[in-house]
Amino acid sequence: MTDRKAPTETTGRRSPWWWVPTLYFAEGLPYMAVMIISGIMYKCLGISNTQLAFYTSWLYLPWVIKPFWSPFVDILRTKRWWVITMQWVIAIAMALIAFTIPAGSFFQMTLAVFWIMAFASATHDIAADGFYMLGLTEHAQSMFVGIRSLFYRISMVVGQGALVVLAAKVNDHTDSLTYGWILVFAVLSIFFLGMALYHTWALPRPDADHNRSTNSMRQTLSEFAETFIAFFTKPQIIVALLFMLLYRLPEAQLVKMIPPFLLDTPEHGGLGLSADQVGWAYGTVGVIGLMLGGIIGGLCAARNGLKAWLHPMAWSMSLTCLTFVYLAFARPSALWEIYACVFVEQFGYGFGFTAYMLYLIYFSVGRFKTAHYSICTGFMALGMMLPGMFSGWIADTYHYTGFFIWCMICCVATIGVCYLIKVSPSFGKKDQNP
Repeated sequence: MTDRKAPTETTGRRSPWWWVPTLYFAEGLPYMAVMIISGIMYKCLGISNTQLAFYTSWLYLPWVIKPFWSPFVDILRTKRWWVITMQWVIAIAMALIAFTIPAGSFFQMTLAVFWIMAFASATHDIAADGFYMLGLTEHAQSMFVGIRSLFYRISMVVGQGALVVLAAKVNDHTDSLTYGWILVFAVLSIFFLGMALYHTWALPRPDADHNRSTNSMRQTLSEFAETFIAFFTKPQIIVALLFMLLYRLPEAQLVKMIPPFLLDTPEHGGLGLSADQVGWAYGTVGVIGLMLGGIIGGLCAARNGLKAWLHPMAWSMSLTCLTFVYLAFARPSALWEIYACVFVEQFGYGFGFTAYMLYLIYFSVGRFKTAHYSICTGFMALGMMLPGMFSGWIADTYHYTGFFIWCMICCVATIGVCYLIKVSPSFGKKDQNP
């Protein structure tokens, strides 16, 4: 569980350009399928907001608890083996979803398969990030960190945008509610089958990526316990946990209900967009806004540090929620107006999310920084899971107008927790070490 340097020698060395982009593109797609595509598909197939929000929020659980089984990914077999095996599992899961969509009890059956896919995806994340550190030198890790982030973002555009548009176009062409979604998951299954075969050839075999001896199990479990004890005895741990759980409280609810709101008919309080229009709005225009907000947020934090930008970023997360209050009351018919509001909200979220991620890094500093960061991301997922479970019920009970007003009220928590945490003024500034 302690941090280790990347190796300098690799057996079967191939240029990272052969595998880093594909590895992180493959890491992002199943997450998009589980968290975004599933919700849009269920809404299109007639599942209520209450049901889809509650049950799909439970799919966050594997990412919440992944710190508990990450040591076993480190102990058993190799990271390379885990990456390839999980891609096979994801390919099979995608195929099972395609087969179960036409079933009468499709909701229960596809949810069960999504659970399998979620655990496989979370395990793939652990193995891929570990393999990245083992397969590249420290210099190469720094050089390719932007590439891995770029291709993960591209997977978001493909998952939230292109695949949703494809499903909508096929459904319209065939006058069906299901054919498009069946095709999407069939394509994803074939893609991951190809990824598993390709990475069997393309992934190098780092000398440091070996099957650890079972004799180290006791020592590893001891380190595992020590890691958690060190984390939960950190200064300001209660305040830090409140920040991790509450900073994204409005967005945790919004992310579940924005697609249903865009898809629902005006008679039900929605905007009546088609699925392909939602794909463009939420998966393309929105992702561009998210990326630009994140880039600008990173530049601002690098210039003046996290402490200087913490509160402005929290306000950015909050005030941009007003765009959906406006949409719920005004219900504009012009697509450019809807797309502009989606862009502004996602830009504000991307800008504000920078502070959140930097704080997780700041709080993780220490002997077990890699493991502690993993624990922080577990609480990050929990902060998305719990509020999202009830967002559909709130929207169904108080309608979209009441729901978005409630999200604005929740922004008090986002801003309030920023007054509780303490951050070094130098953290995040250029040429400064945490």
